[in-house]
Amino acid sequence: MTREALRSTAIPAVDAAARRYVWAAAGVAALGTVWCVAFLAGGVGTEAFAYPFVPVGGLITGAAVRHMLRDNDLDPVARRFWRTMFVSIAAITVGYGWLAVDMLTHAVQAHTRTMPLPAAGCVAIGFGVAIWAVGRVPVVTTGGVEWWRMLLDRTIAFLGCAAVLWYAGLAPMLSAREPWSRQAMVLVGLAFLVAVGAATKVSYVAGGPVDRVAIRLIAASGGVTAGIVAVLAVRFGFAASVPAQAIVMPLTPVMATLGVAAQWRANAGPRRDAARVGVLLPYLAVAAVDVPLIAVAFGAPLRWPVRVVLIAAVAVTALVTVRQYIAFRENARLLRNTRVQEERLQYEVSHDGLTGLANRALFRGRLTTALARTGHASVLLVDLDDFKTVNDLLGHGVGDRLLVAVAQLLRAEVGDDGLPVRVGGDEFAVLITGSADAEELAARLLAALNQPISEHRLLVQASIGIADAVPGATADSVLRDADVAMYTAKQRGKAGFVRYVDGMGEPVLAHMQLGGELRRALDEDELRVVYQPIVRLADLRVVGVEALVRWHHPVRGVVAPAEFIPAAERTGLIVPLGRFVLRETCRQAAAWLKEFGPDALHEAGLNVSARQLHDPDFVSDVTAALAGSGLPCERLVLEVTESAVLRGQQVSRTLYELDRMGIRLALDDFGTGESSLSLLRAFPASVVKLDKSFVDGIEIDDGQPAAADARQAVARAVIQLADALGLATVAEGVESAEQAAVLRELGYTVGQGYHLARPMTAESVSTLLARQQSLAAADH
Repeated sequence: MTREALRSTAIPAVDAAARRYVWAAAGVAALGTVWCVAFLAGGVGTEAFAYPFVPVGGLITGAAVRHMLRDNDLDPVARRFWRTMFVSIAAITVGYGWLAVDMLTHAVQAHTRTMPLPAAGCVAIGFGVAIWAVGRVPVVTTGGVEWWRMLLDRTIAFLGCAAVLWYAGLAPMLSAREPWSRQAMVLVGLAFLVAVGAATKVSYVAGGPVDRVAIRLIAASGGVTAGIVAVLAVRFGFAASVPAQAIVMPLTPVMATLGVAAQWRANAGPRRDAARVGVLLPYLAVAAVDVPLIAVAFGAPLRWPVRVVLIAAVAVTALVTVRQYIAFRENARLLRNTRVQEERLQYEVSHDGLTGLANRALFRGRLTTALARTGHASVLLVDLDDFKTVNDLLGHGVGDRLLVAVAQLLRAEVGDDGLPVRVGGDEFAVLITGSADAEELAARLLAALNQPISEHRLLVQASIGIADAVPGATADSVLRDADVAMYTAKQRGKAGFVRYVDGMGEPVLAHMQLGGELRRALDEDELRVVYQPIVRLADLRVVGVEALVRWHHPVRGVVAPAEFIPAAERTGLIVPLGRFVLRETCRQAAAWLKEFGPDALHEAGLNVSARQLHDPDFVSDVTAALAGSGLPCERLVLEVTESAVLRGQQVSRTLYELDRMGIRLALDDFGTGESSLSLLRAFPASVVKLDKSFVDGIEIDDGQPAAADARQAVARAVIQLADALGLATVAEGVESAEQAAVLRELGYTVGQGYHLARPMTAESVSTLLARQQSLAAADH
């Protein structure tokens, strides 16, 4: 059974035990009341019979405390408090028991006797122990200014309550016609101290182990009874001793026993939630200390007890002034902190966390405001070219520092001419609402980016789109125009700026729509793979094929690869598109090998983009395609361009992993880049494909003999280098018999082009291979 279940089952038993003690204490008080009424009405018994009721009630309260202390689940702090209270109750009970015995043994002089000193000492010790117990109860944990505020509040409350009890209780007893003994005055004063201390304390106990209700009842047991006794004493003199001892003072054990019951049940049941403490007591104390002053204002005599209250009122007023000053200072500090925090949060909401520039939300807000006020604004949308390469090659940490450096450059170059913004990723913007020239600013930014920046001294370029607000423009329309202009700048070769003009968005929109239609085409199987044969130049025998993709659009017809491949690259669809071509090529090549034998087709190649090589799943895609089709690794040729090879370590690791698998790699469009020759030493290539630009016009042309000679020289150098490195060569773009003849003379044995064979369907290739196989069989 859980602890909570045990506590829930213990509550009824606790309630029953607590009720027994409460009813017993109440019964003693009721019995005292009945006897007192009978005594005053008919003279039953003597005055001495009034004194045993208090110690009998004290015995019951002490028994209740002892019973509660046997509870093993009692919190240690609460246990310490109630042990101390048990000592207090025991001392007070002994004192009043001594007094009762003394009165019963000297009944004739009971109305004239004073409390014996030993009995008064026991009661005084009991009150002192009670004050000490209440003082040790833990209160709200505070520090700094809050500690001083609480100290002032408690002092104000103590002085205010003490002043009222002095005015209503002790002072009238001191000035009564029948003087009271020192013992009685001390005991009443101590009872008042217990009441004031407990009342002050309970206001700052925040739902701790000592129950708040229990402390309130302890305070009432001392303060209420002592106050009533004082009032009776002033009003009736010594004649009030009988009702005080028989009726009023027995209420003290009743309320103390109720406090024990409250603590007992709080310990057995669910804890009370922490309350808002110490809020009203200082204000109530200030109001209470004004009561005697109001009485004087309405005609009460200004006697010396009232002068004491006046002194207390002045002290309370001074403390309240100090308290309010501290509260004012603290409130001012809290307001300052709140404003600072609000400003910080507002800054974080409206600024980019990495660069510190304004973010997209602030940018749109400022743009919307500018359009609403003046209708004039210009936007520069700045997109870093090939920033992904920096992240891929050098890591995201270097990329982040580069973005910070670009942000600093924007601040420096824009200055007061506009608002620099980080829109997101590697895209920035500048909002111009003044008279600054947007094109001049764009030129300055591009010029500044021509110098290496950041701690890594990186050279970065950017494409900038400029859009001006037109009448009726909205923030969305201006941003859209700037995005179109920026995309156009990228299409025109990057590292430049373009200002938006009407109609510029149509081809860009068409290109974006083309990307969406390509996604649909992949899902609805509108793409087809065709194959261009790779032919041996000596006898025109097919030795391999290169896979090419074609799109048969249901409305537009055949869409050229030059139109949809860039859209696939830009949208990232090149990865699923390449996966489709890879699987289809491997499947078809394996089928040809199975149908026509291993000598019919030596290789099947396909183009691979840089984005595919960056895909972490590319190698597993190749492995899965080979395993699913059964095509041997050495029969697959993956063609990559020089620009893809130079895309960093990730690409290099992928290429070497493919090479180790036995897959042949071909360097496509060879000779078009500055570092092509050096690549052959570092790149694990098996095949070099001479670019079509060096084949065009390679035949002898009387009109341009120098150009033909230059192309022949490049073609000769490429094949000599390839032969030296043990690489196979393929001449691309063979368009005529003359070109084929020249290439054979230069040493090329394999080529592809429209003169040799056009791209064709898999069925046409099968027909070609079947005819070729038949001719070979006839020759034998």
